[in-house]
Amino acid sequence: METTTKIRPRALISASGGPRYAVALVVDALGTGLLRPFLLLYGVMVLRLSAPATGIAMTTGIVVGLVCMPAVGRWLDRGARSTVVAASMLVRALGVALLLATPAGHVWPFAAAALFLGIGNQAWPAAHAALVATVAHGRERDTALAAGRALRNAGLGVGALLATACLAGGAAALQAMAAVTGIAYLTAAALAWSVHLRARPVPAPAEDAAEGPAPRMRALPAANVVYVFCLNVPEIALPLVLVTQLHAAPVWPAAVFVANTVLVVALQVPVTVWMSRFPRRTVLALGGVVLAASYIGFLAATSLGGGWGAPAVAAVSVLCTLGEIIYAGSATALVTALAPAHALGRVLARFELSTGFGLAVSPAVITALAPHGPAALWGSLAGATLLSASAVAAEKDRAPTGPGAGWVEQAEPSHGRTGHEPLPEHRVRTRRGGRR
Repeated sequence: METTTKIRPRALISASGGPRYAVALVVDALGTGLLRPFLLLYGVMVLRLSAPATGIAMTTGIVVGLVCMPAVGRWLDRGARSTVVAASMLVRALGVALLLATPAGHVWPFAAAALFLGIGNQAWPAAHAALVATVAHGRERDTALAAGRALRNAGLGVGALLATACLAGGAAALQAMAAVTGIAYLTAAALAWSVHLRARPVPAPAEDAAEGPAPRMRALPAANVVYVFCLNVPEIALPLVLVTQLHAAPVWPAAVFVANTVLVVALQVPVTVWMSRFPRRTVLALGGVVLAASYIGFLAATSLGGGWGAPAVAAVSVLCTLGEIIYAGSATALVTALAPAHALGRVLARFELSTGFGLAVSPAVITALAPHGPAALWGSLAGATLLSASAVAAEKDRAPTGPGAGWVEQAEPSHGRTGHEPLPEHRVRTRRGGRR
């Protein structure tokens, strides 16, 4: 199997969509970091809504935003790439405009703004993954996806730090940050659209057309709902445990969150490159085992109590972050490698639907389990994650039934294409009519 053993920055930028697209990712992430962590505060401080009403409106926006994913998948399968990415950013810009226009005390316009922000946030990952899959192939694609995640986390972290520094300005500062976020989304959308990247649609083989609109991966999306809980552990579970159960100073959850961000930015690409020597499915299952081990570690750390509990939780959080990095570097890469070219958009959309659902329900599940004690919270997460990892490892990939039918992760030939990717038919078109 071909592996990626070196990190070449120029090649990586090219495989990620090019310099303009990389700048678009950074600008978009900076804008998102300015507003998304503080959207609840915006509703409470600027619009003077109650915290429960604000939270319900935000959750509703996220959940209803998931409904757009089938349409996004079909749009991608018609060949759109940079246009879908730009559209996801424009939808969020519209959400920010609605947010700025919402009068104080009115919850429904705020809910509409949250809906548009949710649609954009849900559509972007699938569109980005499809764009990268069109430009790069094989393990180069995996590394490019990892680089995009590291770049995005860096932008989110810097944006959140800037926003935190500005929060002393109160409601006026939050409004200003929202306005800057809207401008950032518009700028990023223009940059992404200017890439003019489009794939020539691939017709579905007769065998696949007879079986349905797109192949189903049963274990991966179901397991992903559980895996994705790890993304909310540093933001929700650990602050809840550290502050309410261990009575630690607020600096501890802040330090854990900062360490998580720094580690993801620094290690996402190197770890993904190093793990490229193993099959993606094996790596994804291993990520689940590492996450489950970290949850058991949290259970042991919280039992220490007193002055040792908080440092122990912070130490175990490094293992949890490593599991997150392994999971994030292999999950979308595996789905992209298995998806047949004619249904890439729909398969990615279905997978991101499971991600969005997991992110939507995980806060409620975590906050419901936490009052019942550390064993209920961490034991349940560890058991569910181990079960999911077992399902991922046990699932068998369908064997190809004809040209382009794909969906077996095969050893990659030296030119870097996976076994299911057609050679001459699936080419990329740019505005000038050239091909990549």
